[in-house]
Amino acid sequence: MKSQFSIEEELAKLPDSPGVYIMHNAKDAIIYVGKAISLRHRVRQYFQPSHDEGIKKAQMVKQIAYFEYIVTDSELEALVLECNLIKEHRPKYNTMLRDDKTYPYIKVTLGEPYPRVLFSRQIKKDKSKYFGPFTSAAAVKDTIDLIQKIYHLRTCTKKFPDSFGKERPCLNYHMKQCLGVCTGNISTEEYQKNVDGAMAFLNGNYQPVIKMLEEKMQDAAGKMEFEKAAEYRNLLGSVNACMQKQKITNANQEGDRDIVALAQSGEDAVVQVFFVRKGKLIGREHFFMNVRLEEVAEEIITDFIQQFYAGTPVIPKEIFLQMELPQQEILERWLSEKKGQKVYLKSPQKGMNNKLVELAEKNAAMVLAQDKERIKKEEGRTIGALKELAGLLHMENLNRMEAFDISNINGFQTVGSMVVFEKGKPLRSDYRKFKLKTITGPDDYGSMREVLTRRFSHGIQEREELKEKGLEEQLGSFTRFPDVIMMDGGRGQVNICLEVLQELGLSIPVCGMVKDDHHRTRGLYVDNVEIPIDKNSEAFHLITRLQDEAHRFAIEYHRSLRSKGQVHSFLDDIEGIGPARRKALMRKYNSAEEMGSATVEELAEIPSMDLRSAQSVYDYFHGLTNRGNTLK
Repeated sequence: MKSQFSIEEELAKLPDSPGVYIMHNAKDAIIYVGKAISLRHRVRQYFQPSHDEGIKKAQMVKQIAYFEYIVTDSELEALVLECNLIKEHRPKYNTMLRDDKTYPYIKVTLGEPYPRVLFSRQIKKDKSKYFGPFTSAAAVKDTIDLIQKIYHLRTCTKKFPDSFGKERPCLNYHMKQCLGVCTGNISTEEYQKNVDGAMAFLNGNYQPVIKMLEEKMQDAAGKMEFEKAAEYRNLLGSVNACMQKQKITNANQEGDRDIVALAQSGEDAVVQVFFVRKGKLIGREHFFMNVRLEEVAEEIITDFIQQFYAGTPVIPKEIFLQMELPQQEILERWLSEKKGQKVYLKSPQKGMNNKLVELAEKNAAMVLAQDKERIKKEEGRTIGALKELAGLLHMENLNRMEAFDISNINGFQTVGSMVVFEKGKPLRSDYRKFKLKTITGPDDYGSMREVLTRRFSHGIQEREELKEKGLEEQLGSFTRFPDVIMMDGGRGQVNICLEVLQELGLSIPVCGMVKDDHHRTRGLYVDNVEIPIDKNSEAFHLITRLQDEAHRFAIEYHRSLRSKGQVHSFLDDIEGIGPARRKALMRKYNSAEEMGSATVEELAEIPSMDLRSAQSVYDYFHGLTNRGNTLK
């Protein structure tokens, strides 16, 4: 953090030039990235009381500890840099795509002497030719298989010509699915003819393949080679299916276009994209976005175009939108530079393209409505359940709940767990484990007292340290205290918790999650009274989830300690026996008794063992025998 940074002084130094500005909070995290035609004018606006940036931006400005900027030569350069920085840092207050999808491509490795046809989800700046993007990975794989059957291109990763004749041809060669480049009997020119045929096929030129397969099928049938004729017939069927699916397209084909439409509701938005290739709709995808309440549709679409096409190297010639954009010209220039040829952003008012835009908008609205319904149900399980529970406990605010549980087997390796729910959902980053230090034996009350004392003492100490540094607002997992503590048990556990809180000078409501004889949640113990809860209510289900999670987390931790204890064997206590020798001994002998009866010479013959370590093992076992201990 730049402690000496003065926002007023730095604002005065801002240049009247295009560029990108980067906002940081007190923890040095990047919280916003923006571009500007004039850095001086744009950045100053954030800190002017009269300028309204909306609620979300106002919250952001309060968190700005310092900013930095990068001057560019043009607004276009600023846009490109902004896209890169947003994608890299994903700042909290930028409008962001909520899902980061990668699409499948078909890659032809033209940079190799003997090219291959591969499935790929990444575009690299190499000499390869890429076809796509496609919306169906299954269709891409089927197409590659079909190309392999027709053109017999290699699939191996060998380097040619260095690998000629060094190994026997693989199974594909013997099955006549590969031309056998590894034999060295096929020239690059001959092989390239098949590559050219495959690329023509990928470009949508199916007729030569159909004609070739029909001729071969007729010829085989004429020679009464019916099995071959059947193979060619099946290949013809696959080609026809591929044509009907219309999944293959050259990304640079004239007439390719994307249809982009938005549906928005509050802080949620969905952008629907239709992929049209060679005049036919081949697929569609939708993207959820987090937006600001005051953000208008034009801004959301602009942000989407920047983020989506920054990560999609194959850009169509035309992109159809619902409306014209304020920065349309600069976006077109940016897209054109990425594509290498002119790209047009259009908002059609009539005709088929306008109908497609309307259809995309309807689909986006439908997806958003479905998502809203899902969110509504989820809020019922979480926020709604919290409100129900707050009413039962007569609390005004209930957000953070902490639950504690103890796990042991007859007092062995007692552990405690702390799980945290916020807004009705698990906050796993704040979960904590406790390995008991002062309690031995099966003492659940004493164990719980230690866990609670350590948890809240630690929190009080951290709070005091933050207060001394003037950082009270930077609360962590221990310094943030719960609105209510939920104990796994009844009166006894609740009273232990209340005693600990009283000793530490804390006032936090405490509830006991009471179980019935079948170990199922029955009700809540509050203020010395057990409150029954409707078992069909969301509050009841929330309590059950919290209780089960605390129990699961404690048992899981205890199980991990037990497994570590089992891995730690008596062999680890023998001088000179490390992990490798321990494994070697355990592979050789099925039991400690077998190992203990071995001679020094026999032990020394085991791999990784030497005479000295063998003697140590022998002495250890005979020392145990002399003391009369039982080996396990």
